[in-house]
Amino acid sequence: MTSLHNRHIKPLIFAGLTGDNWGLEEYVKRGGYASLKRILSEGMTPDQVIAEVKASTLRGRGGAGFPSGLKWSFMPKNFAGQKYLVCNSDEGEPGTFKDRDILRYNPHSVIEGMTIAAYAMGVSVGYNYIHGEIFAEYDRFEEALEQARAAGFLGDNILGSAHSFQLHAFHGFGAYICGEETALLESLEGKKGQPRFKPPFPASYGLYGKPTTINNTETFAAVPFIFQVGAEAYAALGKPNNGGTKIFSVSGDVERPGNYEIPLGTPFAELLKLAGGVRGGKKLKAVIPGGSSVPVVKGDLMMATDMDYDSVAKAGSMLGSGAVIVMDETRCMVKALLRLSYFYFEESCGQCTPCREGTGWLYRMVHRIENGQGRPEDIDMLNSVADNIQGRTICALGDAAAMPVRAMIQQFREEFVYHIEHKHCLVPAYI
Repeated sequence: MTSLHNRHIKPLIFAGLTGDNWGLEEYVKRGGYASLKRILSEGMTPDQVIAEVKASTLRGRGGAGFPSGLKWSFMPKNFAGQKYLVCNSDEGEPGTFKDRDILRYNPHSVIEGMTIAAYAMGVSVGYNYIHGEIFAEYDRFEEALEQARAAGFLGDNILGSAHSFQLHAFHGFGAYICGEETALLESLEGKKGQPRFKPPFPASYGLYGKPTTINNTETFAAVPFIFQVGAEAYAALGKPNNGGTKIFSVSGDVERPGNYEIPLGTPFAELLKLAGGVRGGKKLKAVIPGGSSVPVVKGDLMMATDMDYDSVAKAGSMLGSGAVIVMDETRCMVKALLRLSYFYFEESCGQCTPCREGTGWLYRMVHRIENGQGRPEDIDMLNSVADNIQGRTICALGDAAAMPVRAMIQQFREEFVYHIEHKHCLVPAYI
């Protein structure tokens, strides 16, 4: 794990973590569970808790960036039956590896954040859905749950209050589609992980047909610190409408790949510097700023862009999960797209025809181009197939497959043309 911070601001989620101080005793020494204690002892109302999260401008850290406090307010207050809270730790997108580090190094921040959220929304049962291909992190979270229960931070009448919350870990099966919130719910119910039609949305019809709120691991981990430092101070760490710190998973052609927690709004150039710059002193060619599903951005534009939801959107992409994939001048964009297209072809659940059939077409056409069998009409055909996938599926996996194709062609069309005309790569130094 790498936890660095600029602007002389101390990291929040990764503050002081070394890998061997993840347990309850160390967490409490760092101020852990103080926010939960204060909320329960001072008698803050659920509405006051939600108002504080709204004021912090915390946005969902899983990809969509939806305001967290607003999402919490959608949970029906007067519902007489069971309500559920779910943490989405099904981290499976290429380039994304922050949530597993949170579970590995700071699991109690997630537990405390979920317990606060449960109090705010009147929920007594919660689940953390953990990606099926990470095992040590699942075991660690289970151990942290036992520690929290034994200390009275989970279970019935938490810390002597009227608030009760039962939290369970659930190990998934490694399917990328289960990162989509309704497919995750289907999997939790023991069914095949396929997305549901929306509406109804989970807040009204979620797990077992009951009202459910789902947030990402990093989102819940940020909640205790909002109440430690105060909503205004937390919001001020970032930019307007982009409050707090964000963990960015930096990979690819950099000297020091890793997770970096920095304030939202930090220039990309500073983040790249923290990661040691482009490996080998080569020139920056392109960046995928938010995980493999978002559009690629040329290096020069990215160097002039800040790392927050709004700034990255202005650059023509999305902040997404915060997975920053850096590519230097030696990288062939056709081959990069081939790898991405294969991933989405393999991970499509097959429920929607445009995605089931279209992702295969995209992969086969890019494979043909990369292997010297491309035809001049293939470029326009790629765009056409992508157009017929995007916006025409139940969930966003179709968009995730289509957007990289369209962006790669738009930004690096000359490489695709060269492949087709010369039957080999434009980049002679490609490794």
